[in-house]
Amino acid sequence: MLSKDRANFGSKIGIILASAGSAVGLGNIWRFPCEVGSNGGAAFILIYLLCITFLGIPVMVSEFLIGRHSRANTASAYQILAPGTHWKWLGLMGVVAAFLILSYYAVVAGWTLEYTFASAADRFSGEKDFTGFFNNFVSNPWKPAACMALFLLLTHIVIVRGVKEGIEKFSKIMMPMLLLIICMLVICSFSMPGSIEGLTFLLKPDFSKVTTKVVLSAMGQAFFSLSLGMGCLCTYASYFSDEANLMKTAASVASIDTLVAIMAGFIIFPAVYSVQGLSPDAGPGLVFVTLPNVFRIAFGNVPWLGYIFSLMFYVLLVLAALTSTISLHEVSTAYIHESYGISRKQAARIVTGICIFLGIFCSLSFGILSDTTWMGMTVFDLFDFVTAKLIMPLGGMLICIFTGWYLDRRLVQAEVTNRGRLRLPFFGIYIFILRYVAPLAIGIIFVNELLK
Repeated sequence: MLSKDRANFGSKIGIILASAGSAVGLGNIWRFPCEVGSNGGAAFILIYLLCITFLGIPVMVSEFLIGRHSRANTASAYQILAPGTHWKWLGLMGVVAAFLILSYYAVVAGWTLEYTFASAADRFSGEKDFTGFFNNFVSNPWKPAACMALFLLLTHIVIVRGVKEGIEKFSKIMMPMLLLIICMLVICSFSMPGSIEGLTFLLKPDFSKVTTKVVLSAMGQAFFSLSLGMGCLCTYASYFSDEANLMKTAASVASIDTLVAIMAGFIIFPAVYSVQGLSPDAGPGLVFVTLPNVFRIAFGNVPWLGYIFSLMFYVLLVLAALTSTISLHEVSTAYIHESYGISRKQAARIVTGICIFLGIFCSLSFGILSDTTWMGMTVFDLFDFVTAKLIMPLGGMLICIFTGWYLDRRLVQAEVTNRGRLRLPFFGIYIFILRYVAPLAIGIIFVNELLK
């Protein structure tokens, strides 16, 4: 049951910052530098930028127009646009993905809280075994679960305040804070001795390192980073005004998202290269194992500067994670609130409760449940596999097919041009990408991920 008086974002900047907050997350500051480090640096970034421009933005616009035209949560949107068809399952896939991703993503978000607390307490200054520090924490039976629950409660506080007073207002606060902290950290990182080598790694492409794997990784990171195929952007777009320019909004969101990712590289790699013996190819341990070591060694002679750098970096991770958990929570909350006719607060409580319950099992999969596996995967790994390798790429591909082939071309054109008020000279190219290029590219990613 959809409300006739549905909330909307109150301003253009609110739309952009909230949507950018949905896209910006740990995928930018944690996963992107890991991918860059593992795939050769600058050449990977160039391919990533091409994927964002020619694949990511068109798919994002598709999610925007589906959400705004339907004025409904992501599950109901497809029922409205394609009544009596099986397309409704595409919307429900987004809700399921949001539940599962929020459950395990909140575990990693909880780690950022612990590292923020540890930085604030100056626990890294005397620490030498950061691998042991990390392993002891994640395998603890209650501390990571408590941090995960606390993070979900912080998210819950924003969601229950509503669209304008919660999501939009907090996005207007958190996104500028996030960008300010990033700029300060970039300046600090550039000032480190030996940082020029890290900048060379990021800015001087070595095309001899470009392989099929690098190209596929860049495409996969582009879709993951923009939060495509998980219902977040579709849900947020249902709160857009009729005057919102979908193409410009998508370009602005993609620009902010990419800027944050690249600046995260400018923070991390000059810092890593400033310390001899450390490698940029550290994988997921780059943020939680390698960087604390960098903070300790690089600022050994100026401990107060290392303290500030470390604290600001992990506060940055918390803010980035929070903007993403808010959007994931909203997907599920809006669905329960509108589909079952219960209050927003009740719906938010249900989502928070379910995700804390599932999150506990994800958290314990690093400790006492580490030997409990299915097809060789722990609960955490299973949730990640089902969402990142199945639902998200499949959802992204079906969104392209739905918009490019199923929807009336006149409806699509009316939405992206605001019913003829905006000029869109490249509309034919946009449709061509949706019909042929994007589904094929996403399909290749899908198969590649399954075969890994």
